[in-house]
Amino acid sequence: MKSTAKKTSASGTPAKAPAKKTSASSAPAKATARKPTPATLTPAKKSAPAKKAAPAAVTPAKPTPAKATSPKAASAKATPAKAASAKAAPAKAASAKATPSKAAPTKITPAKPPRNESHTALVRRARRINRELGEVYPYAHPELDFENPFQLVVATVLSAQTTDLRVNQTTPALFGKYPTPEDLAAANPEEVEEILRPTGFFRAKTKSVIGLSKALRDDFGGEVPGRLEDLVKLPGVGRKTAFVVLGNAFGRPGITVDTHFQRLVRRWQWTDQTEPDKIEAAIGGLFPKSEWTMLSHHVIFHGRRICHARKPACGACPIAPLCPAYGEGETDPEKAQKLLKYEKGGFPGQRLNPPQSYLDAGGIPAPPLGAPAPGAVVPGASAPGAPVPASAGPAPGSPAREAG
Repeated sequence: MKSTAKKTSASGTPAKAPAKKTSASSAPAKATARKPTPATLTPAKKSAPAKKAAPAAVTPAKPTPAKATSPKAASAKATPAKAASAKAAPAKAASAKATPSKAAPTKITPAKPPRNESHTALVRRARRINRELGEVYPYAHPELDFENPFQLVVATVLSAQTTDLRVNQTTPALFGKYPTPEDLAAANPEEVEEILRPTGFFRAKTKSVIGLSKALRDDFGGEVPGRLEDLVKLPGVGRKTAFVVLGNAFGRPGITVDTHFQRLVRRWQWTDQTEPDKIEAAIGGLFPKSEWTMLSHHVIFHGRRICHARKPACGACPIAPLCPAYGEGETDPEKAQKLLKYEKGGFPGQRLNPPQSYLDAGGIPAPPLGAPAPGAVVPGASAPGAPVPASAGPAPGSPAREAG
């Protein structure tokens, strides 16, 4: 009996051993799934029917292992799902963190240039801004109406302390009555004052335009000189006015340092100079001479339309990522959009007779002096029925504006 029992126990031991081997072999089957050898595949095929037969058995002895194995299998199968969800969670978190970075460009505050910025780095930065402005304002032009150098020099003198719009609305009557330097030199000052009254400071301006007309008649044969040293000798003509005339009437490069130009080049940290002559010299060293005239137009156009003195429209500025002064003005895009002027805001420009390129770009001609009320048709508008906004220009005689 003892030997039988021993044999029984011995036989029972191998019965359990195969079960362990089976479970052991099943584990490697999962672990070594990448190398499907015949030895590992055989237990997997045998164990599969056992698992399927287990639910079919009704005996109480077999459901226990089946229940015991099913949670393990479920947990084993659930583990990859949890791992996948665990991996997916960081991915979602990463995407959640990445979302603000996509919306950030509207609120980006560009880093200011280093204090020790080299001259080469400054040149590259300045020229890049000018290239960007050239793409924004490909139609940039002098915003004074003129047909010859005489009209341009007179209009530029009159533009001090008023808008180019007001000058353009005033000069048709002036040049209609006094078309040549000889005519204006012999004019009655009181009659000229009455015509120039809407531009503000009309007495001083009358004295200047009559004086420069006399100088042109007496010293230059009634012709506007094409040299800087001669132009600055004329009454009321400084370097700024001289460069406007040279660049736009004679095609000779010049930098126009008006109030807009001074403000923007300092905001962009191109220079820290405050005197116009020194600003002109500093900026002239950053650009080729051939680019000086268009550079002036680009900067002045941007200063009048977007980068205003008191409240720049930073949120609507196309060169905001390049601007070290970003944030000085309104950064909210919707609020900044309301600050835009002239064609950028959908309003008329400053010229009654603008270049065709400006009209092709969507620009609207300015209304003449004594324009009709808002909602009426603008004479000479590019599109029939275009209304005149209330903000088309200041009241007649108002000197409130930025010079230039």
